[in-house]
Amino acid sequence: MNAETQQRILDAVDAGFEAQLATTRDFVAIPSTRGAEGPCQDMIGDLLRERGYEVDDWHINVDDLKDLRGFGPIEHDFSKARSVVGTYRPQTNAGKSLILQGHCDVVPAGPLELWDTPPFSPVIKDGKMFGRGACDMKSGTIGALHALDAIKAAGFKPTARIHFQSVIEEESTGVGALSTLQRGYRADACFIPEPTSGKMVRSQVGVIWFRLRVKGHPTHVAFAGSGANAIMAAYHLIQAVQKLEIEWNERAKADRHFKTLNHPINFNPGIIKGGDWASSVPAWCDVDCRIAILPGWSVADHQKEIAACVAAAARNHRFLANNPPEIEWSGFLSDGYELTDAAAPEAAFAKAFDKVYGGAVEDLVFTALTDTRFYGLNYGIPSLCFGASGGEMHGFNEFVDLDSLKKSTKAMALFIAEWCGVEKV
Repeated sequence: MNAETQQRILDAVDAGFEAQLATTRDFVAIPSTRGAEGPCQDMIGDLLRERGYEVDDWHINVDDLKDLRGFGPIEHDFSKARSVVGTYRPQTNAGKSLILQGHCDVVPAGPLELWDTPPFSPVIKDGKMFGRGACDMKSGTIGALHALDAIKAAGFKPTARIHFQSVIEEESTGVGALSTLQRGYRADACFIPEPTSGKMVRSQVGVIWFRLRVKGHPTHVAFAGSGANAIMAAYHLIQAVQKLEIEWNERAKADRHFKTLNHPINFNPGIIKGGDWASSVPAWCDVDCRIAILPGWSVADHQKEIAACVAAAARNHRFLANNPPEIEWSGFLSDGYELTDAAAPEAAFAKAFDKVYGGAVEDLVFTALTDTRFYGLNYGIPSLCFGASGGEMHGFNEFVDLDSLKKSTKAMALFIAEWCGVEKV
């Protein structure tokens, strides 16, 4: 791809950026929390049809996925769960095929009064767009769509097959991405524009979700000593898993990528529910937890370690020793992933990055996870993850930096043109 073609594509991104932001605002405005992603999928389907893509929009059947590597249990109503894929088929096959994927599900906003502006009424100020999902990762998804638009607006069309995929469940199980692979979508490479602050994810953690279900013995609080407090017992188990977290972080010091980080394994008790009455010793407590594992660590083996840790802690507790807690696997059962065997797509992206940013792209050792794992681990498809800068993901006042979004869109457009090839319209 010559310099003139590159510049025409870059200029087209600039020319279309206001339209890109308008589409991003509309996308962020949809409160697509878990189980409510349908309107976002409708919007993506419409955007793809308007552009002439061949659209596949289907309901996800969990039974088709449950035996695949990386499947996580679904506990909520999944009857309306859908994946949407738009396919571009070239007139001339000369380049390499590509999957472009984004997830439209977002995490809950939390107490609305703690946001400076409403989370689903996106606002642009000080060079940033604020709103739930603006950073993670709706701006990246729309950026990928407008990267394709820029290629067309510059007078070119790709010369390879492209699947533009909008998935759900990235924040809790990953079965949306898994469903596209079960459906049969494949390519020579995958690119996921998660917010990475302009760095390429080199290695990322896997995640295990589990629920501690603790029973107590209720009494009137006036006689608390004769009962057993399930909430306090759950805290005893949390402390035990915190010690396991320390052990796993010691092991992480042997990992070639994660040894550079101080504390890559993070354990989080994220949801707690328990008890029925402030003056009754609580009879039950459920704690939903998340803990990370590193690439190459077995999910099954580390599930066993969690179970053994909880069982040992229960044996050392007056009440739990005879009333052991239960563990439920409540979502992610995900392997870590290291980007390997990706020399060709990385070389293509390196050219795009150098043109837009100058120099070489930095690696990111990522203490969260992305859907890239399914492509690399399950099917040997090299899966790149790169995107814009932002902040407060999963927190209040989430935002994406707009200058970084424009740059990442330009890098995506040039990468698509380099990897897939282009010809004049």
